[in-house]
This record gives sequence, structure tokens and C-alpha cells, in this order.
Amino acid sequence: MTADSPSINLTHHFLIAMPSLEDEAFAKSVVYVCEHSERGALGLVINKPGELSMQGLFDKVDLPLHRQDLINAPVLQGGPVHTERGFVLHDAMWAQVPEDGAPQKDAIDAAQEEAVDAAQEAAALTAVSGKESVYASTMTIPGGLEMTTSKDVLEALSMGAGPKRVLISLGYSAWGEGQLESELAENSWLTVGADTAVIFDTPVEQRYERAMKLLGLEPWMLSNDVGHS
Repeated sequence: MTADSPSINLTHHFLIAMPSLEDEAFAKSVVYVCEHSERGALGLVINKPGELSMQGLFDKVDLPLHRQDLINAPVLQGGPVHTERGFVLHDAMWAQVPEDGAPQKDAIDAAQEEAVDAAQEAAALTAVSGKESVYASTMTIPGGLEMTTSKDVLEALSMGAGPKRVLISLGYSAWGEGQLESELAENSWLTVGADTAVIFDTPVEQRYERAMKLLGLEPWMLSNDVGHS
């Protein structure tokens, strides 16, 4: 793949860091790409736990947590952008909207402007085929997932409801126009279609290896001069 490859779209794909990628935020990382277009890309690192558990996060926002399956789950370091803000990746929770409902703009337009609030960044893309999320600020992702930044999803989880499968991160990852394509051309990343089981059903410490296996690879098979798939 080269930087000028036409119509590349890695939405709902994994980026798997090559050994040559030594940046502290991304070394040995797996990034789930939530949105990718010619204007840039936005995603969440899914295999770097932070210091907080979900119980600790809910304590910080003064909410109880009545989801026993989530109490001990780690809050992840989703990337170096807006690390003070929470981003919730989860199964889609859709409500019906009128057939003439106006489509919302592409997420990347907002995500690349630093002055725009992070909630607006994640809310900028919503399903346009007669459905929208039940949550206020949500990006709908092809593949059946959503990324939400509004507190209503935390309130639902607090009450023991909400999406069945959930990943919460502080911060996200972003690339400007052409930046990700350049990194791909430099063999910084392997790419593969995302498997939601890796995100939600695989222990954090096993996600890098499991993502590799989607390509038929093991981490030991890679070296700094191996190209990507």
C-alpha cells in the first residue's frame, strides 16, 4: 500500500503496530478505526489499560455501577488526544427516526479541529438509514458499533442497563489528511478487518496476539523490515 492508494477506507479495521513503531502511545498497540476518509482518521487503542478500573471511573463521576460484568474491567488509554475525556465503544443501540431525518456530517470534519468539543467530534456521524443512536452524542460505525461521549451511556450502565458489550477509554487517536496513509507506506502498521470478539471478548493482554492471528501471523514472525499486509 502506498500513500497515494485510491479510496482507502479502514473504517472498522484494526491497525496493528509493527515493531518499528516505537512511539510511546502506539508501540505494540492495536487501534480500532472508528472513521477513516480522505480528511483523516479517528480510532481507539484497545489494548493499553490505564490506572483506572471502570468502578474507579464511575466513582470519579459520582455514579454507582450496577453492572457486575464491568466493575473490574480496565479503562483503556485510547490515544494521546483529549486524554481527560471518556470515549465509550459499544454495540449499537438504535432508535427510529423520521424517514426525512437530516443526515449528520462526517466525523472527521470535526475531529481534526482542536477547538471543537470532543462530544461534538464523536456525535458528528450518525446512521442515516432511518435509525439513530439512543444516546445524545454518538458516532455510528459500520460494523454494528457506536462510539459515545455523552454521559447518558454511563447513566444507563450505572443503572444496570446499557449496551451489553462495552469498552471505555480515556483519549482517542487521530490522524490528519494523508497522515495515516503515509504511516502505512512506511510500514508502521499492519491492517486487518476488525473482529469485535477481539475488542470485547478477549483479555486486554491477549488482544495484540489475537489481532495478529487474524492475519495468520504471530508476533515473533515480525521484524522491523517486514512489509504489511
